[in-house]
Amino acid sequence: MVVNLLHKGKIGLAPMEGVIDALTRDLLTQQSGFDWAVTEFVRVVDARLPPRVFYKHCPELTADRVATPSGVPVHLQLLGSDPAALASNAQQALSLGAISVDLNFGCPAKLVNRHDGGASLLRRPERVYAAVKAVAEALDGAIPVTAKIRLGFSDRRLAVACAQATEAGGAAQLVVHGRTRDEGYRPPAHWEWIGNVRRHVSIPVVANGDIWTLEDYWKARTLSGCQDVMLGRSALSDPWLAGRIRHWQRTGARLPDTTWAMRASVLRQYANLQRQHLPERVVVSLVKQWLAQMRQGNTEANQHFQRLKRLTELDTLLNSLVLDTPLCCEPA
Repeated sequence: MVVNLLHKGKIGLAPMEGVIDALTRDLLTQQSGFDWAVTEFVRVVDARLPPRVFYKHCPELTADRVATPSGVPVHLQLLGSDPAALASNAQQALSLGAISVDLNFGCPAKLVNRHDGGASLLRRPERVYAAVKAVAEALDGAIPVTAKIRLGFSDRRLAVACAQATEAGGAAQLVVHGRTRDEGYRPPAHWEWIGNVRRHVSIPVVANGDIWTLEDYWKARTLSGCQDVMLGRSALSDPWLAGRIRHWQRTGARLPDTTWAMRASVLRQYANLQRQHLPERVVVSLVKQWLAQMRQGNTEANQHFQRLKRLTELDTLLNSLVLDTPLCCEPA
């Protein structure tokens, strides 16, 4: 019975501010495995934003369907604390064709939290409830409202209360990142605590955090009891991870590990697309940013990062991604 459960389940591509934009979503979803993706957050303060802001964060809104070119649905995320402003912008998103509105209560960034956004609301579950309720009422069932939380701000005492607040407000699904805001991205993610949250709500709960490998996926599913998961940093580290999970779900067999040459091919494709509209120095920075994500948990990628991190000329960087002879296997 457990085996059957583990061989089912959807996989979402998490939003990462300043990292996973529309172009990156396109590249990552070209590999099979993802069932939906979420945009970087649209920051809401106190006014209805113009359409151009939504198109900047979610250019997929201008297509025939709100999806990546490979057909993976894209959900639009809002971040803010004022219920009326969130409601107004949710209506704006709906008018532009959004298929779902996700509310961000999980961003741990200090700047965001200082301005009363993201995880800062987790200190008062009633504020989470008010925000979700305002958006749900404004959309009136036209499209789903979902939410993402962490396990709390500085501790986990209010994790269940915050989850229940999203459900009571009208959220149709909840993503839970298995850390508090103060824990940032330090391992481990507390998958068992996601399970504790799941047992106290009736809406679907999606497990998020530290799913780097197929084994991590199995453990996260087992400890949380969640059927669905969301990948963020790990999708950048290994763009084939979602496909590897999907293959295992369907066949019970493992695919070979992702090679450095495969990772390098994605970086090269990414750079060549970005250089069409961004200055070379910016593209170099973006490639190194992605390369830095790839080295997490991968000794070979870390060795290449150390070798390449000081290169400043784009073509030199791209031409140096793959060596004629492999690096020796030294510890990261």
